[in-house]
Amino acid sequence: MSAIARFFQANGAAVSGYDKVESGLVMELEKEGMEIHFEEDVDGIPKNVDLVVYTPAVPKDHKELIFYQQHGNRIMKRSDVLEMITKSSFNICIAGTHGKTTTTTMVAHLLRDSGFGCTAFLGGISVNYETNFWLQPSTGRDGTRREVCVVEADEYDRSFLKLDPDIAVISAMDPDHLDIYGTAEVMEEAFIDFSNKLREGGLLISKFGLKRGKELKGTNHLTYSLQNEGADAYAENIRMKNGSYEFDVIIKDSKIENVILHMGGMHNVENAVAAITVSSSLEIEQEKIKAAVENFKGVKRRFEYIIRNKRIVFIDDYAHHPEELRALIHGAKTLFPQKKCTIIFQPHLYSRTRDLAKGFAEVLDLADEIILLPIYPARELPVEGVSSEMILAGMKSENKRVLDKEEVLKWIGEGFLKNVNREFGEVLITAGAGDIDTLIEPIKEILEQI
Repeated sequence: MSAIARFFQANGAAVSGYDKVESGLVMELEKEGMEIHFEEDVDGIPKNVDLVVYTPAVPKDHKELIFYQQHGNRIMKRSDVLEMITKSSFNICIAGTHGKTTTTTMVAHLLRDSGFGCTAFLGGISVNYETNFWLQPSTGRDGTRREVCVVEADEYDRSFLKLDPDIAVISAMDPDHLDIYGTAEVMEEAFIDFSNKLREGGLLISKFGLKRGKELKGTNHLTYSLQNEGADAYAENIRMKNGSYEFDVIIKDSKIENVILHMGGMHNVENAVAAITVSSSLEIEQEKIKAAVENFKGVKRRFEYIIRNKRIVFIDDYAHHPEELRALIHGAKTLFPQKKCTIIFQPHLYSRTRDLAKGFAEVLDLADEIILLPIYPARELPVEGVSSEMILAGMKSENKRVLDKEEVLKWIGEGFLKNVNREFGEVLITAGAGDIDTLIEPIKEILEQI
């Protein structure tokens, strides 16, 4: 939503809006000149507006939405607006139940940093540019100028089916949003439908080995993988140097040597393979691609080092699906194999917790100590019998508990810091898609005391 708000403001519109809580991102929008409020107030909202945009996260009984509905204002869902904006552009749309934000941001960065150019609508804040949206004219190697949009394609509420990709990327099709789809099979059908949205002559790039991957549509279809040589694109000769990765990328019969990625986690090497495959399909020069990858700084709240000293590494991550948590914990343990790994996880949505509790329990057991926060409900009302204790009960680890946010801060100050391993140190991770990020600054203040 914030990317779309920035799009309209960049095109001269006056933008105002409502949000549930005041976050760092919202504060940035206010600094950019947007008027934002946090209480439902029909009397205080602008009445003479050209367009009202909302997402499925807004409840149907929201007073302001009802007001605009009753007064005949033009109202559109976010996905419909994105469809309208991208109708006539060349679209690179990245979808997947996880991995899409990092991959989308990386693709957009490679195009921008290489000089190819693009307009970007991202689901996270690019560290390179401190924004999730930008406008930049695109020019191909032949000098042809065209409007190129890089879009994060969200599967929630089937929003991605409103897009018309020229290049579509599918990074994962693991079960999620079963409150919308009902079953994993129905959700997989939606991804198959998304691949069928490719424009004539378009290119599909999907992760190698996806369940039902052979059912994906697309006359031009490339697969990518971390290291599986059965894929059309993959990495080989991967080396780790000072927390960074150096590797070669094979794409069909071509080879890009000595690519350097300054991000933790082998899953990010795989994301880089996908992004490089997109860039190569646009005929961007290899040296420009390599330079852009090396310059990539990542996405805020995506495997971001917040504090790193000799004893404690503090990482914050947006992970809210079991496979995202698996990649996060595995990446942390790979980079810091001798350090004890503690994760503070906030489950997101009652429905996701209910549907994926077993998967969450299995993956969280990979950590050495686990703290669960209560479920962040977002758009949902409580579901009887569903709580963080569902995950806790399925875990084999004995070093686990459920704490609220105040208890977490008290535990870090009085328990965690007093028991830090003096020889090897600790890794502390916060993860989730709710309001767990409000703990980042208080945790930093506590950790910086040592």
